[in-house]
Amino acid sequence: MENLALIDSFSEFKDDKLIDRVTLMSILEDVFRNALKRKYGDDDNFDIIINPDKGDLEIWRNRVVVADGEVEEPNQEISLSDAQKIESDYEIGEDVAEEVKLIDLGRRSILALRQNLISKIQEHDNTNIFKYFKELEGEIYTAEVHHIRHRAIILLDDDGNELILPKEKQIPSDFFRKGDNVRGIIESVELKGNKPSIVMSRTHPKFLEKLFEQEIPEVFDGLINVKKVVRIPGEKAKVAVDSYDDRIDPVGACVGMKGSRIHGIVRELGNENIDVINYTTNTQLFITRALSPAKVTSIKINEETKRAEVILKPEEVSKAIGRGGHNIRLAGYLTGYEIDVLREGAEEDVELSEFGDEIEGWIIKEFEKIGLDTAKSILENSLAELVKRTDLEEETIQEVLNILKKEFEE
Repeated sequence: MENLALIDSFSEFKDDKLIDRVTLMSILEDVFRNALKRKYGDDDNFDIIINPDKGDLEIWRNRVVVADGEVEEPNQEISLSDAQKIESDYEIGEDVAEEVKLIDLGRRSILALRQNLISKIQEHDNTNIFKYFKELEGEIYTAEVHHIRHRAIILLDDDGNELILPKEKQIPSDFFRKGDNVRGIIESVELKGNKPSIVMSRTHPKFLEKLFEQEIPEVFDGLINVKKVVRIPGEKAKVAVDSYDDRIDPVGACVGMKGSRIHGIVRELGNENIDVINYTTNTQLFITRALSPAKVTSIKINEETKRAEVILKPEEVSKAIGRGGHNIRLAGYLTGYEIDVLREGAEEDVELSEFGDEIEGWIIKEFEKIGLDTAKSILENSLAELVKRTDLEEETIQEVLNILKKEFEE
């Protein structure tokens, strides 16, 4: 039979797409049966023989011989005289197997058939890609920058699969050029239409957890367990670790001598400041450790409201709060408690909210953002320090300082 371009391309499909022989045969038969249904109305009486390795295909149409003039179903029956043109000794009631040439399907049908074949193979590929990456969700993956867009970076892996790294899932200090290798975790995999959408993230806490697993042998081997990770990407992170072996210091093992082990992780995350903390089920102790490097004087916990009042010496307050309030916020995320910082001698202090008649609410909120929620907590800082730590104008801060000083002068 005519070995048309469609048949010649079978082997190409198999080689290019790495489809196994059984799957390719199944796809080919399905495509040809659809073409036969369109041409003849039914495909039940057709045999399709495929050899994808050689690019060979045979289609045989089976019909029953009936007397001349008695053909009611042309696809199922053949007249005696037509059957005897194929072989002269056919008789009524016998089965006739006649080869169908591809050219008999018509040029338009052949073109549609080829397009259908390509579509089916692409659909098969996309399904396999989806399944492959779905199993990799939450795992670290590396791909190369292919195209940089305003809101996302398009990556390609070694097999040519496309991944998306959205702007909001990049660390603020990330800067990539075309051709750079990028590491992140596979955060989500979805089928959009028939095409898989693979989203990578470098900001997800899981990325930091997996970096610990890659870089620290004891974590990889399961000797140290990463209990929880919280992050403000590119700024600060806290990682609670635990060990099943009392002889292993989990924090020391993760950090390494002079930070040697964690240095690579910090560099990967754009110099994100990482605090590694010993996990404990003792809530008071865990909150104390979470507020490191500040030294806590005492803690009062309300289990019903999940709040913790932490008393610190005045000089420890800024350490507990951290730059931009990052330390106290992450300590809250890590422990699951809303943490209120109080200074020793706070009974002589006055809540900033008490000055609502003299200080506008939005100004009070600006101070609260950096953990300064009482009069004395603000007065303990210099004007220059307050200008540096808040987004307020110097004139505004000076006005607030004057109001607060009057309170204690009286």
